[in-house]
Amino acid sequence: MSTDPPGGRLRAVVFDLDGLIFNTEDLYEQVGSEVLRRRGKTMTDQLLNEMMGRKTPVALQIMIDHHGLDDTVDTLAAETYAIFDTILDEHLRLMPGLAELIDRLDALGIPKAIATSSRRAFARSVLSRFDLEPRFQFVLTAENIEHGKPDPDIYLSCARLFGVEPEEMMVLEDSETGCRAGVGAGAFTVAVPHGRSQTHDFSGVRLVADTLADPRIYRALGIAASDG
Repeated sequence: MSTDPPGGRLRAVVFDLDGLIFNTEDLYEQVGSEVLRRRGKTMTDQLLNEMMGRKTPVALQIMIDHHGLDDTVDTLAAETYAIFDTILDEHLRLMPGLAELIDRLDALGIPKAIATSSRRAFARSVLSRFDLEPRFQFVLTAENIEHGKPDPDIYLSCARLFGVEPEEMMVLEDSETGCRAGVGAGAFTVAVPHGRSQTHDFSGVRLVADTLADPRIYRALGIAASDG
């Protein structure tokens, strides 16, 4: 697969949130396992993969259907958010290479945004803990789109807001669902898998990176990681 941008330089970068900026995919597994434990059920690899990268209502409906739960999406969502609030301060972490990549993009004036399937209140909550939101041109969340990932809508919206063609935009994603959205939009899509997502199908991506510190990400952007 070619790691060279088609037709010239990439002009903008979009970051997924969960599992890409933060270790929240790991925390989702912890929270989801606790929700199911309370009901005498277990979290499986199959269920995790089906839920990963999707809007919360969709992911929770998948959980309900998988286990035949009597709960509604709303009741599970409230319980999930309550558990999350008890663990974020202690367990929330930035993913490897994130801080350095953002610093380089800032220094070079390359615009960047966040596109997440999470709800806006949650995105603002986690971003505020590291004062990150002001460093992005905009943040698109579940409330901004009708069709969530893997539909390409959110990334097509990003391209419109940036004023660039989708192929001029790098999309950084950790999951198969998110990468399908980026590829479907026609963006220069980079998979940055970790943990369980390392087994996902990343067909169509331009690059499968080791972490956000991968030099190939910098090269695709036409910048050097070690530049002063």
